[in-house]
This record gives sequence, C-alpha cells and structure tokens, in this order.
Amino acid sequence: MQAGIQRTLKDFYIYILAGKRNGTLYIGVTNDLIRRVYEHRNGLVKGFANKYNVHRLVYYEKAEDSYNAIQREKRLKKWNRKWKLRLIENFNPEWRDLYFDLI
Repeated sequence: MQAGIQRTLKDFYIYILAGKRNGTLYIGVTNDLIRRVYEHRNGLVKGFANKYNVHRLVYYEKAEDSYNAIQREKRLKKWNRKWKLRLIENFNPEWRDLYFDLI
C-alpha cells in the first residue's frame, strides 16, 4: 500500500469505493485521485456512489496512461464480486478508508 501519492498530470488511477466492509462497491477511474474521492465524499458527484452512500476509498492502483486505466476499470467491473473482495482484502485487509493516507 502506498503512503501518500505523488501527483502528475500524466497519472491515472483506478479506484474502488465501499460503503462498509463487504458492502456495495463502486469502481472508477480518474487522473486526480484525491480530488475525485473528495468529490465522492462530499456528494459533489451525482450517480451510483452518491445514491448508495459509497464514499470510502478501499483500493486504488496507478495506471501507465488513460487508455490502460480505462481498460483496467472495464476489466474490474466485469469481475465477479468474490474476486473484487479478494483484491481489496489483499491490498487493504482492514478495509481502512485510504483517503486519509493520500491527503
């Protein structure tokens, strides 16, 4: 797990938000992880995550570029739930809200 992130304009991230441990999951992609999670946490993004109160950052990974980030996001969205939960558990066993590690 990364403690904080160094941001550049070329960075892209795939992230997973959860409402609670083993709860509803949301998978997204962004070029500014801190800003995007802030938007989710503060209800600035309308849609699925806001509707289902899915605001805790439980997983993220950095991609080489926007194309690879979007492809990875699409693949993760097709994974079955068990695989997604295992991915989160391996990265963040306590399901901590990683947002606070980033800021």
